[in-house]
Amino acid sequence: MTEIPRFTPVLLGSDMNVYGMARSFHELTGQVVDVYAKVQLAPTRFSKIVNVHLIPDFDSDPTFIEHMRKVAEKYADHQEKIILIACGDGYAELVSKHKAELSQTFICPYVDYDLLKRLNSKESFYQVCDEYDLPYPKTKIITKAMYESGAQISTPFEFPVALKPTNSVEWLLIHFEGRKKAFTIHSQVELNTIIAKIYDNGYTSDLILQDFVPGDDSHMRVLNAYVDQHHQVKMMCLGHPLLEDPTPAAIGNYVAIIPEYNQDLYDKMQKFLEAIKFTGFANFDMKYDERDHTFKLFEINIRQGRSSFFVTLNGYNLAQWPVLDYVSETLAKQPTVYGNKDESQHQLWLGVPKKVFKNYAKDNADKERALQLLAQKRYGTTVFYNKDMSLKRWVLMTYMFHNYVGRYKQFFAENKGDA
Repeated sequence: MTEIPRFTPVLLGSDMNVYGMARSFHELTGQVVDVYAKVQLAPTRFSKIVNVHLIPDFDSDPTFIEHMRKVAEKYADHQEKIILIACGDGYAELVSKHKAELSQTFICPYVDYDLLKRLNSKESFYQVCDEYDLPYPKTKIITKAMYESGAQISTPFEFPVALKPTNSVEWLLIHFEGRKKAFTIHSQVELNTIIAKIYDNGYTSDLILQDFVPGDDSHMRVLNAYVDQHHQVKMMCLGHPLLEDPTPAAIGNYVAIIPEYNQDLYDKMQKFLEAIKFTGFANFDMKYDERDHTFKLFEINIRQGRSSFFVTLNGYNLAQWPVLDYVSETLAKQPTVYGNKDESQHQLWLGVPKKVFKNYAKDNADKERALQLLAQKRYGTTVFYNKDMSLKRWVLMTYMFHNYVGRYKQFFAENKGDA
């Protein structure tokens, strides 16, 4: 990477996503990163590469914008450009909502609020997919009014079916026993029960009922992209998850990813992102459907994902793209990078202990390739960073990883029937 002017990154959140971005910036420049968040989460605790500033209720207005005005005042006479990176759905939405004001102080590589609202809601995102001929699972919309009418809500699809909230931000505020990020439903009785729990506990937005795409975790794909300020895609990196978190609150979170190359998929998604005039990081979740040999889109995240450090691990440092785009302003002249073409450079990303991956990932050719990468020591994690590993941090991260052993023993058996 060529010499770039000095700049200042500011990150929002304190989870694994934040640590992955902070580590990416640290690998790029060696600088410590300021982080603002509502609560202190384990991945950024005892770290010397982040300064975490905690603000109660920071994840909602008016606290968010009021405090960001104070942060802007702090940088009033700052000579360096300041890049603001949100690392969660709520923070990304807040930055987009206040983009005009925040852009007076910060570089905000995010879409305008109207487009964010269209893409963040799964319901309207599927409408956008229809417009651009992108495949997604067959879907039925369920509304609160339908539930309150008392009529039985039937499914046009055979069981099992998938059920998920359209509003991922509102869903974070809903709590009840058995709550999951997404549900796999096996009977009409179970469907009735879950819908009742969801709406009786305060959720107001629509639900998505979907045809369940068959297949285990290894049928999933995750695509990360960076789109520059001129709405041109400049980086695409495809990941092939081999194992997901079985914990109810974290179902769907990837914990093992090998890099994959697919130019046809890159071309299709690049055409889409440029057509809608996207800006910044995009993160797509999709699943390969063997029935018609297509990748069915589940959602787009208007940010990098919690497992997106796999992009940096495979040689496409996440932090460099907004820096080249807005600080050195050299990205526009560079060709688009289509990641993972050279298999000799592939690295396995892990978010769980190696033994958990070996014991629970489905046996197939892709797992064998991952095991070869492990044997060759071509693997890495987000949180174990040798330049940020005090004894306290090592103990905490080791404990955090070890917890997955118990989680898989408790939850994996009851979820494996979902595939």
